[in-house]
Amino acid sequence: MAPIVSIRSLQDHVGEEITLQGWLYNKTGKGKLQFLQVRDGTGICQAVVFRDNVSPEAFEAGKALTQESSLIVRGVVRAEPRAPGVPGGYEVDARDVQAVSIAEPYPITPKEHGVEFLMANRHLWLRSQRQWAAMRVRATIIRGIREWLDGHGFLNVDTPIITPAAAEGTTTLFAIDYHGEKAFLAQTGQLYNEANIFAFGKVYCFGPTFRAEKSKTRRHLQEFWMVEPEIAFCDLEQLMEVEEQFVSHIVQKCLAECEPELKVLERDLTHLAKVTPPFPRIHYDDAVEMINDAAARGELVPGYPDPVPAIEWGDDFGSPHETYLAAQFEKPVFVHHYPTQVKAFYMEPEAGRPEVCRSVDLLAPEGYGEIIGGSERMSDAGKLVAAIEHHGLPRETYEWYLDLRRYGSVVHSGFGLGVERTVAWVCGLDHVRETIAFPRTLTSMRP
Repeated sequence: MAPIVSIRSLQDHVGEEITLQGWLYNKTGKGKLQFLQVRDGTGICQAVVFRDNVSPEAFEAGKALTQESSLIVRGVVRAEPRAPGVPGGYEVDARDVQAVSIAEPYPITPKEHGVEFLMANRHLWLRSQRQWAAMRVRATIIRGIREWLDGHGFLNVDTPIITPAAAEGTTTLFAIDYHGEKAFLAQTGQLYNEANIFAFGKVYCFGPTFRAEKSKTRRHLQEFWMVEPEIAFCDLEQLMEVEEQFVSHIVQKCLAECEPELKVLERDLTHLAKVTPPFPRIHYDDAVEMINDAAARGELVPGYPDPVPAIEWGDDFGSPHETYLAAQFEKPVFVHHYPTQVKAFYMEPEAGRPEVCRSVDLLAPEGYGEIIGGSERMSDAGKLVAAIEHHGLPRETYEWYLDLRRYGSVVHSGFGLGVERTVAWVCGLDHVRETIAFPRTLTSMRP
Protein backbone atom coordinates (compact mmCIF):
# COMPACT_ATOMS: atom_id res chain seq x y z
CA MET A 1 0.00 0.00 0.00
CA ALA A 2 1.24 3.49 -0.82
CA PRO A 3 2.34 5.42 2.28
CA ILE A 4 -0.18 7.73 3.96
CA VAL A 5 1.04 11.33 3.81
CA SER A 6 -0.39 14.73 4.68
CA ILE A 7 -1.35 17.39 2.17
CA ARG A 8 1.08 19.74 3.90
CA SER A 9 3.95 17.42 2.94
CA LEU A 10 3.05 16.74 -0.70
CA GLN A 11 6.05 18.79 -1.83
CA ASP A 12 8.29 16.08 -0.40
CA HIS A 13 6.68 13.31 -2.46
CA VAL A 14 6.60 14.59 -6.06
CA GLY A 15 6.59 11.64 -8.46
CA GLU A 16 5.73 9.16 -5.71
CA GLU A 17 2.55 7.18 -5.22
CA ILE A 18 0.93 8.14 -1.93
CA THR A 19 -2.33 7.78 -0.01
CA LEU A 20 -4.46 10.68 1.26
CA GLN A 21 -7.11 10.26 3.93
CA GLY A 22 -9.58 13.09 4.36
CA TRP A 23 -12.88 14.70 3.44
CA LEU A 24 -14.37 16.11 0.24
CA TYR A 25 -14.31 19.90 0.42
CA ASN A 26 -15.71 20.44 -3.07
CA LYS A 27 -15.74 18.84 -6.50
CA THR A 28 -16.17 19.76 -10.15
CA GLY A 29 -15.80 18.00 -13.49
CA LYS A 30 -17.76 16.16 -16.13
CA GLY A 31 -17.40 13.27 -18.49
CA LYS A 32 -14.13 11.42 -18.01
CA LEU A 33 -12.69 13.87 -15.42
CA GLN A 34 -13.45 14.59 -11.81
CA PHE A 35 -11.63 17.23 -9.76
CA LEU A 36 -11.91 16.41 -6.08
CA GLN A 37 -10.94 19.05 -3.53
CA VAL A 38 -9.67 16.97 -0.60
CA ARG A 39 -8.88 18.34 2.85
CA ASP A 40 -7.13 16.40 5.60
CA GLY A 41 -6.66 18.94 8.41
CA THR A 42 -3.23 20.07 7.22
CA GLY A 43 -4.40 21.60 3.96
CA ILE A 44 -6.48 21.23 0.82
CA CYS A 45 -5.38 19.76 -2.49
CA GLN A 46 -6.88 18.68 -5.79
CA ALA A 47 -7.12 15.04 -6.73
CA VAL A 48 -7.64 14.53 -10.46
CA VAL A 49 -9.67 11.42 -11.24
CA PHE A 50 -9.35 10.42 -14.92
CA ARG A 51 -11.62 7.54 -15.85
CA ASP A 52 -8.92 5.73 -17.81
CA ASN A 53 -6.57 5.75 -14.79
CA VAL A 54 -8.89 4.17 -12.23
CA SER A 55 -11.22 1.21 -12.00
CA PRO A 56 -14.91 1.68 -12.89
CA GLU A 57 -15.72 1.17 -9.20
CA ALA A 58 -13.30 3.90 -8.15
CA PHE A 59 -14.66 6.34 -10.75
CA GLU A 60 -18.22 5.71 -9.57
CA ALA A 61 -17.10 6.12 -5.95
CA GLY A 62 -15.80 9.56 -6.83
CA LYS A 63 -19.06 10.51 -8.56
CA ALA A 64 -21.07 9.42 -5.50
CA LEU A 65 -19.14 11.60 -3.07
CA THR A 66 -21.04 14.47 -1.48
CA GLN A 67 -19.63 17.51 0.31
CA GLU A 68 -17.87 16.45 3.54
CA SER A 69 -17.92 12.75 2.69
CA SER A 70 -14.87 10.97 4.03
CA LEU A 71 -12.63 9.28 1.49
CA ILE A 72 -9.27 7.71 0.75
CA VAL A 73 -7.39 8.60 -2.43
CA ARG A 74 -4.36 6.78 -3.76
CA GLY A 75 -2.36 8.44 -6.52
CA VAL A 76 0.85 10.03 -7.80
CA VAL A 77 1.89 13.50 -6.62
CA ARG A 78 2.51 16.05 -9.38
CA ALA A 79 3.95 19.54 -9.15
CA GLU A 80 1.47 21.86 -10.86
CA PRO A 81 1.87 25.61 -10.18
CA ARG A 82 -1.75 26.23 -11.21
CA ALA A 83 -3.17 23.56 -8.90
CA PRO A 84 -5.61 25.06 -6.39
CA GLY A 85 -5.51 24.34 -2.70
CA VAL A 86 -3.73 25.25 0.48
CA PRO A 87 -0.80 25.66 0.21
CA GLY A 88 -1.36 24.83 -3.49
CA GLY A 89 1.04 24.02 -6.32
CA TYR A 90 0.65 20.23 -6.07
CA GLU A 91 -2.04 17.77 -7.06
CA VAL A 92 -2.64 14.06 -6.96
CA ASP A 93 -3.19 12.05 -10.12
CA ALA A 94 -5.62 9.51 -8.69
CA ARG A 95 -5.23 5.77 -9.16
CA ASP A 96 -7.95 4.72 -6.72
CA VAL A 97 -10.80 6.40 -4.81
CA GLN A 98 -12.61 4.86 -1.86
CA ALA A 99 -15.64 6.35 -0.13
CA VAL A 100 -15.43 5.78 3.62
CA SER A 101 -18.72 7.48 4.58
CA ILE A 102 -21.14 9.37 2.35
CA ALA A 103 -22.23 12.58 4.09
CA GLU A 104 -25.83 13.73 4.28
CA PRO A 105 -26.68 17.07 2.60
CA TYR A 106 -24.36 19.53 4.27
CA PRO A 107 -26.08 22.50 5.97
CA ILE A 108 -23.27 25.02 5.43
CA THR A 109 -23.08 25.97 1.77
CA PRO A 110 -21.20 28.64 -0.20
CA LYS A 111 -24.16 30.99 0.19
CA GLU A 112 -24.18 33.61 2.93
CA HIS A 113 -25.31 32.41 6.36
CA GLY A 114 -26.19 34.56 9.36
CA VAL A 115 -23.94 34.66 12.41
CA GLU A 116 -26.55 32.94 14.60
CA PHE A 117 -26.81 30.03 12.17
CA LEU A 118 -23.04 29.68 11.92
CA MET A 119 -22.61 29.83 15.69
CA ALA A 120 -25.33 27.22 16.20
CA ASN A 121 -23.42 25.03 13.74
CA ARG A 122 -19.96 25.91 15.04
CA HIS A 123 -19.05 22.22 15.15
CA LEU A 124 -19.44 22.19 11.35
CA TRP A 125 -18.38 25.78 10.64
CA LEU A 126 -14.90 24.87 11.91
CA ARG A 127 -14.39 22.89 8.69
CA SER A 128 -14.50 26.01 6.50
CA GLN A 129 -11.21 27.36 5.18
CA ARG A 130 -11.24 30.60 7.18
CA GLN A 131 -12.03 28.92 10.48
CA TRP A 132 -9.47 26.19 9.77
CA ALA A 133 -6.85 28.83 9.04
CA ALA A 134 -7.62 30.84 12.18
CA MET A 135 -7.35 27.78 14.42
CA ARG A 136 -4.00 26.84 12.92
CA VAL A 137 -2.68 30.37 13.46
CA ARG A 138 -3.95 30.17 17.04
CA ALA A 139 -1.97 26.96 17.56
CA THR A 140 1.16 28.64 16.19
CA ILE A 141 0.66 31.62 18.51
CA ILE A 142 0.38 29.27 21.48
CA ARG A 143 3.55 27.45 20.43
CA GLY A 144 5.29 30.80 20.07
CA ILE A 145 4.19 31.88 23.52
CA ARG A 146 5.56 28.79 25.18
CA GLU A 147 8.68 28.73 23.01
CA TRP A 148 9.72 32.25 23.98
CA LEU A 149 8.91 31.94 27.68
CA ASP A 150 10.47 28.50 28.07
CA GLY A 151 13.53 29.72 26.19
CA HIS A 152 13.98 32.75 28.44
CA GLY A 153 14.02 31.05 31.81
CA PHE A 154 10.31 31.17 32.69
CA LEU A 155 8.79 28.17 34.47
CA ASN A 156 5.22 27.14 33.71
CA VAL A 157 3.41 26.82 37.05
CA ASP A 158 -0.32 26.08 36.91
CA THR A 159 -2.67 28.18 39.04
CA PRO A 160 -6.19 27.40 40.34
CA ILE A 161 -9.35 27.79 38.28
CA ILE A 162 -11.49 27.89 41.45
CA THR A 163 -10.62 30.79 43.75
CA PRO A 164 -12.05 32.34 46.93
CA ALA A 165 -11.37 35.95 45.91
CA ALA A 166 -11.32 38.39 43.02
CA ALA A 167 -8.21 39.92 41.51
CA GLU A 168 -9.64 42.24 38.87
CA GLY A 169 -12.87 43.40 40.53
CA THR A 170 -15.97 41.90 42.07
CA THR A 171 -18.56 42.79 39.42
CA THR A 172 -17.47 40.40 36.66
CA LEU A 173 -17.15 37.15 38.58
CA PHE A 174 -18.82 33.82 37.88
CA ALA A 175 -19.82 32.59 41.33
CA ILE A 176 -20.02 28.86 42.10
CA ASP A 177 -20.85 26.76 45.14
CA TYR A 178 -17.78 25.09 46.62
CA HIS A 179 -19.26 22.53 49.01
CA GLY A 180 -21.42 25.15 50.67
CA GLU A 181 -18.87 27.95 50.46
CA LYS A 182 -19.01 30.72 47.86
CA ALA A 183 -16.19 30.60 45.33
CA PHE A 184 -15.47 31.98 41.87
CA LEU A 185 -14.09 30.96 38.51
CA ALA A 186 -10.68 32.58 38.15
CA GLN A 187 -10.36 35.90 36.35
CA THR A 188 -6.60 35.57 36.48
CA GLY A 189 -3.85 33.45 37.98
CA GLN A 190 -1.76 36.49 38.77
CA LEU A 191 -2.00 36.57 42.56
CA TYR A 192 -0.90 32.95 42.78
CA ASN A 193 1.84 33.65 40.28
CA GLU A 194 3.20 36.33 42.57
CA ALA A 195 3.64 33.63 45.21
CA ASN A 196 5.34 31.43 42.61
CA ILE A 197 8.04 33.97 41.72
CA PHE A 198 9.37 33.90 45.27
CA ALA A 199 10.03 30.21 44.73
CA PHE A 200 11.12 30.23 41.07
CA GLY A 201 12.04 33.80 40.02
CA LYS A 202 10.31 33.91 36.61
CA VAL A 203 7.08 32.01 36.01
CA TYR A 204 4.00 31.92 33.82
CA CYS A 205 0.59 30.34 33.97
CA PHE A 206 -1.44 29.60 30.88
CA GLY A 207 -5.08 28.62 30.81
CA PRO A 208 -8.73 29.64 30.62
CA THR A 209 -9.99 32.66 32.52
CA PHE A 210 -13.54 33.84 33.08
CA ARG A 211 -15.12 37.31 33.06
CA ALA A 212 -18.88 37.76 33.46
CA GLU A 213 -18.81 41.00 31.49
CA LYS A 214 -22.11 42.29 30.11
CA SER A 215 -20.46 43.16 26.86
CA LYS A 216 -21.36 42.28 23.28
CA THR A 217 -18.38 43.96 21.63
CA ARG A 218 -16.20 42.21 19.07
CA ARG A 219 -13.36 42.08 21.62
CA HIS A 220 -15.04 40.24 24.51
CA LEU A 221 -15.72 36.63 25.44
CA GLN A 222 -16.95 35.19 28.73
CA GLU A 223 -14.26 32.50 28.70
CA PHE A 224 -10.89 33.15 27.14
CA TRP A 225 -7.30 31.99 27.37
CA MET A 226 -4.58 34.09 28.89
CA VAL A 227 -0.87 33.69 29.44
CA GLU A 228 0.44 35.51 32.51
CA PRO A 229 4.19 35.87 33.05
CA GLU A 230 5.38 37.22 36.42
CA ILE A 231 8.94 38.31 37.17
CA ALA A 232 10.85 38.96 40.39
CA PHE A 233 13.36 41.84 40.48
CA CYS A 234 11.62 43.53 37.55
CA ASP A 235 10.30 47.09 37.34
CA LEU A 236 7.88 48.67 34.86
CA GLU A 237 10.54 49.72 32.38
CA GLN A 238 12.10 46.25 32.30
CA LEU A 239 8.63 44.74 31.92
CA MET A 240 7.97 46.71 28.73
CA GLU A 241 11.22 45.40 27.25
CA VAL A 242 10.11 41.82 27.97
CA GLU A 243 6.68 42.44 26.44
CA GLU A 244 7.97 43.89 23.17
CA GLN A 245 10.43 41.02 22.68
CA PHE A 246 7.72 38.48 23.54
CA VAL A 247 5.07 39.89 21.20
CA SER A 248 7.55 40.40 18.36
CA HIS A 249 8.61 36.75 18.58
CA ILE A 250 5.01 35.55 18.39
CA VAL A 251 4.15 37.70 15.37
CA GLN A 252 7.33 36.90 13.45
CA LYS A 253 6.81 33.18 14.09
CA CYS A 254 3.35 33.42 12.55
CA LEU A 255 4.72 35.24 9.52
CA ALA A 256 7.38 32.56 9.08
CA GLU A 257 5.18 29.50 9.62
CA CYS A 258 1.63 30.46 8.67
CA GLU A 259 1.92 31.91 5.19
CA PRO A 260 -0.74 29.58 3.67
CA GLU A 261 -3.19 30.25 6.51
CA LEU A 262 -2.70 34.02 6.42
CA LYS A 263 -3.22 33.91 2.65
CA VAL A 264 -6.55 32.10 3.14
CA LEU A 265 -7.53 34.82 5.61
CA GLU A 266 -6.52 37.46 3.05
CA ARG A 267 -4.44 39.13 5.75
CA ASP A 268 -2.53 42.27 4.83
CA LEU A 269 0.89 41.57 6.35
CA THR A 270 2.20 45.14 6.10
CA HIS A 271 1.60 46.05 9.74
CA LEU A 272 2.65 42.64 11.09
CA ALA A 273 6.00 42.81 9.31
CA LYS A 274 6.82 45.95 11.32
CA VAL A 275 6.29 44.28 14.70
CA THR A 276 9.87 44.29 15.96
CA PRO A 277 11.42 45.94 19.04
CA PRO A 278 11.40 48.65 20.20
CA PHE A 279 7.76 49.72 20.44
CA PRO A 280 6.77 53.37 20.97
CA ARG A 281 5.84 54.39 24.52
CA ILE A 282 3.53 57.21 25.61
CA HIS A 283 2.43 58.37 29.05
CA TYR A 284 -1.30 58.33 29.82
CA ASP A 285 -1.14 62.13 30.28
CA ASP A 286 0.20 62.55 26.74
CA ALA A 287 -2.34 60.08 25.37
CA VAL A 288 -5.21 62.10 26.87
CA GLU A 289 -3.78 65.26 25.33
CA MET A 290 -3.47 63.57 21.91
CA ILE A 291 -7.06 62.35 22.09
CA ASN A 292 -8.52 65.69 23.16
CA ASP A 293 -6.53 67.58 20.52
CA ALA A 294 -7.92 65.22 17.88
CA ALA A 295 -11.44 65.61 19.30
CA ALA A 296 -11.12 69.41 19.12
CA ARG A 297 -10.13 69.13 15.45
CA GLY A 298 -13.03 66.79 14.72
CA GLU A 299 -10.78 63.97 13.50
CA LEU A 300 -12.46 60.69 12.65
CA VAL A 301 -11.54 57.44 14.36
CA PRO A 302 -10.22 54.97 11.74
CA GLY A 303 -12.96 52.45 11.05
CA TYR A 304 -15.60 54.42 12.98
CA PRO A 305 -18.22 56.78 11.54
CA ASP A 306 -17.81 59.33 14.32
CA PRO A 307 -15.09 61.77 15.38
CA VAL A 308 -12.66 60.99 18.19
CA PRO A 309 -14.57 61.42 21.47
CA ALA A 310 -13.01 63.68 24.10
CA ILE A 311 -11.95 62.14 27.41
CA GLU A 312 -11.64 63.41 30.96
CA TRP A 313 -8.32 62.85 32.72
CA GLY A 314 -8.84 59.91 35.05
CA ASP A 315 -11.17 57.96 32.77
CA ASP A 316 -10.20 54.70 31.14
CA PHE A 317 -9.98 54.55 27.36
CA GLY A 318 -12.81 53.16 25.28
CA SER A 319 -12.39 51.30 22.01
CA PRO A 320 -12.45 54.50 19.88
CA HIS A 321 -9.70 56.05 22.02
CA GLU A 322 -7.48 52.96 21.79
CA THR A 323 -8.10 52.70 18.04
CA TYR A 324 -7.15 56.34 17.48
CA LEU A 325 -4.02 56.13 19.61
CA ALA A 326 -2.77 52.95 17.96
CA ALA A 327 -3.38 54.44 14.51
CA GLN A 328 -0.79 57.14 15.22
CA PHE A 329 2.00 54.56 15.23
CA GLU A 330 3.31 51.89 12.85
CA LYS A 331 3.82 49.33 15.61
CA PRO A 332 1.98 48.31 18.77
CA VAL A 333 2.20 51.14 21.30
CA PHE A 334 2.67 51.10 25.06
CA VAL A 335 0.48 53.46 27.09
CA HIS A 336 1.81 53.62 30.64
CA HIS A 337 1.05 55.26 33.99
CA TYR A 338 -2.73 55.02 33.97
CA PRO A 339 -4.78 56.65 36.75
CA THR A 340 -4.79 54.54 39.87
CA GLN A 341 -8.59 54.73 40.06
CA VAL A 342 -9.11 52.73 36.83
CA LYS A 343 -6.63 49.97 37.59
CA ALA A 344 -6.48 47.00 39.94
CA PHE A 345 -5.73 47.45 43.63
CA TYR A 346 -2.32 45.75 43.58
CA MET A 347 -0.57 48.11 41.14
CA GLU A 348 2.36 50.16 42.46
CA PRO A 349 1.64 53.93 42.67
CA GLU A 350 4.13 56.28 41.07
CA ALA A 351 6.50 57.82 43.63
CA GLY A 352 5.43 61.40 44.33
CA ARG A 353 2.29 61.04 42.23
CA PRO A 354 -0.03 58.46 43.81
CA GLU A 355 -2.95 59.33 41.51
CA VAL A 356 -1.19 57.34 38.77
CA CYS A 357 0.18 53.81 38.98
CA ARG A 358 3.05 52.01 37.32
CA SER A 359 0.81 50.22 34.85
CA VAL A 360 1.03 49.65 31.10
CA ASP A 361 -1.25 48.46 28.32
CA LEU A 362 -0.04 47.37 24.90
CA LEU A 363 -2.36 48.51 22.12
CA ALA A 364 -2.31 46.66 18.81
CA PRO A 365 -2.76 48.61 15.58
CA GLU A 366 -5.65 48.35 13.10
CA GLY A 367 -8.35 48.75 15.73
CA TYR A 368 -7.61 45.64 17.81
CA GLY A 369 -7.01 47.53 21.03
CA GLU A 370 -5.43 46.23 24.21
CA ILE A 371 -3.79 42.83 23.86
CA ILE A 372 -1.64 43.07 27.01
CA GLY A 373 -2.27 44.61 30.40
CA GLY A 374 0.49 44.68 32.99
CA SER A 375 2.09 46.56 35.84
CA GLU A 376 4.67 46.75 38.50
CA ARG A 377 3.05 45.21 41.60
CA MET A 378 2.98 46.69 45.08
CA SER A 379 5.93 45.34 47.00
CA ASP A 380 5.25 47.07 50.36
CA ALA A 381 2.84 45.39 52.79
CA GLY A 382 1.60 48.67 54.25
CA LYS A 383 0.67 50.09 50.85
CA LEU A 384 -1.11 46.87 49.93
CA VAL A 385 -3.14 46.84 53.15
CA ALA A 386 -4.24 50.42 52.47
CA ALA A 387 -5.23 49.51 48.90
CA ILE A 388 -7.24 46.49 50.05
CA GLU A 389 -9.10 48.61 52.58
CA HIS A 390 -9.66 51.42 50.06
CA HIS A 391 -11.30 48.98 47.64
CA GLY A 392 -13.45 47.45 50.39
CA LEU A 393 -11.99 43.99 49.93
CA PRO A 394 -12.06 41.41 52.76
CA ARG A 395 -8.61 41.51 54.29
CA GLU A 396 -8.77 37.96 55.65
CA THR A 397 -9.08 36.62 52.13
CA TYR A 398 -5.83 38.31 51.15
CA GLU A 399 -3.71 37.54 54.23
CA TRP A 400 -1.70 34.96 52.28
CA TYR A 401 -1.11 37.58 49.55
CA LEU A 402 0.12 40.04 52.18
CA ASP A 403 2.55 37.39 53.42
CA LEU A 404 4.41 37.70 50.14
CA ARG A 405 5.33 41.26 51.19
CA ARG A 406 6.33 40.19 54.70
CA TYR A 407 8.85 37.51 53.79
CA GLY A 408 11.49 38.76 51.40
CA SER A 409 9.54 41.18 49.21
CA VAL A 410 11.18 42.55 46.06
CA VAL A 411 10.12 44.78 43.21
CA HIS A 412 8.21 42.59 40.80
CA SER A 413 6.05 42.94 37.69
CA GLY A 414 3.90 40.94 35.34
CA PHE A 415 1.39 41.02 32.56
CA GLY A 416 -1.40 39.09 30.91
CA LEU A 417 -1.77 38.53 27.17
CA GLY A 418 -5.18 37.51 25.85
CA VAL A 419 -4.82 34.77 23.28
CA GLU A 420 -8.11 35.44 21.49
CA ARG A 421 -7.43 39.14 20.94
CA THR A 422 -3.95 38.31 19.74
CA VAL A 423 -5.33 35.74 17.30
CA ALA A 424 -7.89 38.27 16.04
CA TRP A 425 -5.14 40.82 15.45
CA VAL A 426 -2.68 38.48 13.73
CA CYS A 427 -5.42 36.94 11.56
CA GLY A 428 -7.19 40.23 10.83
CA LEU A 429 -10.53 38.86 12.09
CA ASP A 430 -13.49 41.11 12.80
CA HIS A 431 -14.69 39.30 15.94
CA VAL A 432 -13.10 37.19 18.67
CA ARG A 433 -15.80 34.54 18.28
CA GLU A 434 -13.74 33.20 15.36
CA THR A 435 -10.54 32.90 17.41
CA ILE A 436 -11.40 29.86 19.53
CA ALA A 437 -13.01 26.59 18.49
CA PHE A 438 -16.09 26.89 20.71
CA PRO A 439 -16.54 30.48 21.90
CA ARG A 440 -18.53 31.44 24.97
CA THR A 441 -20.26 34.75 24.35
CA LEU A 442 -22.72 36.77 26.39
CA THR A 443 -25.64 35.21 24.51
CA SER A 444 -24.36 31.73 23.68
CA MET A 445 -22.70 28.75 25.34
CA ARG A 446 -23.72 26.09 22.79
CA PRO A 447 -22.63 23.84 21.22
